[in-house]
Amino acid sequence: MASGSGVREELAAAPAPRRVEWGRAWRALRSLIADPERTDQVFEVIQSLAGQSGERLFQRFRAHPDGRRLLAERPSLLATLADRQRLEALPECSFGRAYAAFMREGELSGEGLVDAAQAVRRPEAEQVDPDRRFFFDRLRDMHDLWHVLTGYGRDPAGEAANLSFSYAQTRNRGIGAIVLAAALVGPKRLDLEWQRALWRAWRRGRRARPLPMVPYEDLLPLPLDEVRRSLRVEPGW
Repeated sequence: MASGSGVREELAAAPAPRRVEWGRAWRALRSLIADPERTDQVFEVIQSLAGQSGERLFQRFRAHPDGRRLLAERPSLLATLADRQRLEALPECSFGRAYAAFMREGELSGEGLVDAAQAVRRPEAEQVDPDRRFFFDRLRDMHDLWHVLTGYGRDPAGEAANLSFSYAQTRNRGIGAIVLAAALVGPKRLDLEWQRALWRAWRRGRRARPLPMVPYEDLLPLPLDEVRRSLRVEPGW
């Protein structure tokens, strides 16, 4: 049944609690340490250790005014971000133009993340209802937008910092496990600068607005600095 605002009040029942698969996560984490380019193993660790973190985040999204609107309107963030010609026609200092440049310089595409996630998707994921599928797909497609917002690059240090920032936003223990591994196997310095950088990234994520709820489609034409201020994404590493 829909309310007068067009937002549906009914919601499919929450899926059964996901079992935490420590062994599967450990094998994927070892593969990721051996080859940091294995994006599919990132998703494998996240799925293996997610538990109920995804459901909790979805409920926060559904309770947020912007989240309710997005659920009602169902815009495709992936399709918006795939329209590179439109993004490159935006003003020079805009969020969308910066995203297009980031993807072009890294020879990246949103479809690459889709393929990596699909490669390790579990059968039970196909049973997820449309509302949750919309949210989880949208969350996946935000990854490179968060790179642009934070200024973290595509090098190993930038990826680790972006994941630390993401862990603060999502509280997914799979992401946390990857960040912990990065802290342990990363550069060894007496001043612990690498570990401190990851902690600062986590702190930036904690201080920012809840980014999974953001209607990014509305923000892409705006100046990147203005978007960062409005979302409380602090400057610097």
